[in-house]
Amino acid sequence: MKKAFPPSLHLFATLAALLVALYFIFLYAPQEATMGEVQRIFYIHVSSAWTAMLAYFLVFLGSIAYVWKRQDSADDFAYGAAEVGFIFCSCVLVTGPLWAKPVWGIWWTWDERLTPTFFLWLLFVGYLMLRSYVIAPGRAALLAAVVSILGVVDAAFDFWVIRMKNYRGQHPGPVMGGGGQLDPRMWVAVFVTWAAFLLLFSYLVRQYMRVAALRREVAHLRRLCDSSSGA
Repeated sequence: MKKAFPPSLHLFATLAALLVALYFIFLYAPQEATMGEVQRIFYIHVSSAWTAMLAYFLVFLGSIAYVWKRQDSADDFAYGAAEVGFIFCSCVLVTGPLWAKPVWGIWWTWDERLTPTFFLWLLFVGYLMLRSYVIAPGRAALLAAVVSILGVVDAAFDFWVIRMKNYRGQHPGPVMGGGGQLDPRMWVAVFVTWAAFLLLFSYLVRQYMRVAALRREVAHLRRLCDSSSGA
């Protein structure tokens, strides 16, 4: 992957995609008739939510791969996906109230669609706090794998609730399937923004894995130096 898609090219593609996404959000997509300009938060909000849920599925897959094969790269992937996914999940919880206040007159409500996302954010926090404990790395990875199972269940439930067509609540209707009434140009802006966020997510996870591998190499060299000096 490094030869076919070097980090520098990955970074350039990510920055270019983010600029293109800004164009589609603010210039290409039409203004929503009832909400006005504030509706443009929708593109960031939804794309962040999709990325956060995908991140936890990847954390789960990386954790399962580590438990199965005990490869450090699988654990690095799970940990990196959790750290970056936490950022996107936090973005969901920030942009949601910013969008809700001017439109629905409230910052937050314990809505069936909002609460699972908040629980997902708490699971991200729990996962990262668990990994930060000073215990054996292998044991931390195994315990974090258990948390990832809870997270993937919550993410699946969150996605299912969002897809409910008979839902009646404060949160707007489903944005996928037949429940939405978006202009086709708005859908283009949604998927362009999500593609840019996926590029950003993959780049940040890739960089985390690189740093983690370098950190292990440094720790290994220190052990070799300590053993040689002790001899």
